[in-house]
Amino acid sequence: MADERAKRLGVVLFPGFEILDVFGPVEMFGNLAGVVEVSMVAAQAGPVKSAQGPSVIADYGFAESPHLDLLLVPGGIGTRDAMDDDALLAWLTQRAAAAEIAMTVCTGTALLARTGVLDGRRATTNKMWFNWVAEQGPKVQWVKEARWVEDGKFVTSSGVSAGMDMALAVIERLSGAEMSKMLAVAAEYEWHQDAAWDPFAKLHGLV
Repeated sequence: MADERAKRLGVVLFPGFEILDVFGPVEMFGNLAGVVEVSMVAAQAGPVKSAQGPSVIADYGFAESPHLDLLLVPGGIGTRDAMDDDALLAWLTQRAAAAEIAMTVCTGTALLARTGVLDGRRATTNKMWFNWVAEQGPKVQWVKEARWVEDGKFVTSSGVSAGMDMALAVIERLSGAEMSKMLAVAAEYEWHQDAAWDPFAKLHGLV
């Protein structure tokens, strides 16, 4: 049985999700035994095909998903179709409101922005697709140069690999800086601890 004290992290899957957006953060959160329990959630339980090809098994469908303390929304080419998925957007609206911390990676920020829960808040996203994502949430205070942005319980990150830096920052909130550093070292991952570090904003002409 799951540790009743553990926080449940729900990772949202939809067809065409970016695989590292999911498994970069899950590599970090998934090693917090007894602190975080990771579950995959999709429209229906079962396999969901990623943008890169492999399918990932959703543990729960939207209807039977348990309470989620933490929420993670990945991006990927599938976000463009997901933008018109009313059931997904309604579920995200409800679950983002109920979660202690709601996170997005890459163009996953576009999905949360479309729901309106980010209105008036600071947020960022993948710099290659920044302008398209920003169109999905005209009331969001978009930050062009940032590896990740924290605004209260909402934590949004730049493209793909940035999700790992964001995840470690959130883990620092939950379990302290030493735990985040240990996880990064164990993964032989060079953690960018400066949320403002963002060479890709300049590369894509945003600053």
